[in-house]
Amino acid sequence: MLKPIAPLAALLLALAATGAIAQQQAAPAAAEPTETKQAALTPAEPTAQNVPSVPAERVKDIASVAGVRSNQLVGYGIVVGLNGTGDGNVAATLQSMQSMVSRFGMNIDAGSLSAKNAAAVMVTAELPAFSKPGQKIDITVSAIGKASSLVGGNLLMTPLVGADNETYAMAQGNLAVGGLGVSGANGSSVTVNVPTVGRIPGGASVERTVATPFESMPAMMLNLNTPDFVTAQRLVAAIDKAMGPGTASAIDAATVKVMAPRDVNQRVSFMAAVQDVRVDQAAPPARVIVNSRTGTIVIGDGVFLTPAAVSHGSLTVRITESQNVTTGQGGIATGQGAVAQGGQNTTTQQSQIDVNQAKVKMFMFAPGVQLSKIVDAVNSVGASPSDLVAILEALKQAGALHAELIVI
Repeated sequence: MLKPIAPLAALLLALAATGAIAQQQAAPAAAEPTETKQAALTPAEPTAQNVPSVPAERVKDIASVAGVRSNQLVGYGIVVGLNGTGDGNVAATLQSMQSMVSRFGMNIDAGSLSAKNAAAVMVTAELPAFSKPGQKIDITVSAIGKASSLVGGNLLMTPLVGADNETYAMAQGNLAVGGLGVSGANGSSVTVNVPTVGRIPGGASVERTVATPFESMPAMMLNLNTPDFVTAQRLVAAIDKAMGPGTASAIDAATVKVMAPRDVNQRVSFMAAVQDVRVDQAAPPARVIVNSRTGTIVIGDGVFLTPAAVSHGSLTVRITESQNVTTGQGGIATGQGAVAQGGQNTTTQQSQIDVNQAKVKMFMFAPGVQLSKIVDAVNSVGASPSDLVAILEALKQAGALHAELIVI
């Protein structure tokens, strides 16, 4: 039975970091410990020359036009033609089948139906901006009952509604399913991918247009995908340089107002030109992202450290439990020369405790250490993802890590 003492490692990290700073200030000429490793030989303070650069991007890649957006659609339908992989005797599916056939003048009791070859499904789609009646959009069909596979199924006519409960498209067609499910009579089964979800490319026809404010807005609003004051200011400068002074103005860190022509044809040409303007984005903030569940750690550029020393090691306690049985004394004759053991056995509980402490390694971060040096120093001591999480948290608590530490 292993009992790793994780809090001890984190405590050592924090104590080592703060203690090393004090030691460096009080006695700079003191000799380093035997196990000390220098992580950065030529550190550099973050300045304007070594700030991470971001390549210029088009406006269409970093911002979207306000009001020009897609809309989600959803509908409930029936898939028929399945090869015995349907819902079976699910009440909702039987009721839906009864309602469907009644539209054709047939009065059938739901109890006489079988949904063995049919399945109740939910149909979802995304209606792009400026979609016009008659255009085709892709749809996704997902089983909601007991159907084991939708392979070979055909979706019957299904209205797709929006958030306002109005019908914006009609869906119908043969499903394309990328999964496979096979089961045997003895209960064994094989499933590849997900056979209960399928798609129909161009399976829905648009029936209604969603109004957009593109034509009526006095000015166009560009919303940055990642709000940033520096990027917003650079976007204004880039648009003014391409389209003329006073064309754009920043409202906040996320929105830039652009004066556009009132004529629709000219507005389309104007926005096409604006979206091709190149903008130098601001460098992202220094961040360290830690996923404690998977052990994934992402260190962004621009992360640097002030002087700190980190100790890395582990203490493992192994406890082994065993029982010793001592046989009783004496014996009993059973005839034919056989002797049966007599007396009562005695059981003794024994515990063996082994303490194994790994050799502690220490490495030092000099002022202004950048990303590459941090990675090299941590890799040199063979830290596992969980150890690295503890090191980063301890450095943040010690005030040595100059970055936003985000744990997801």
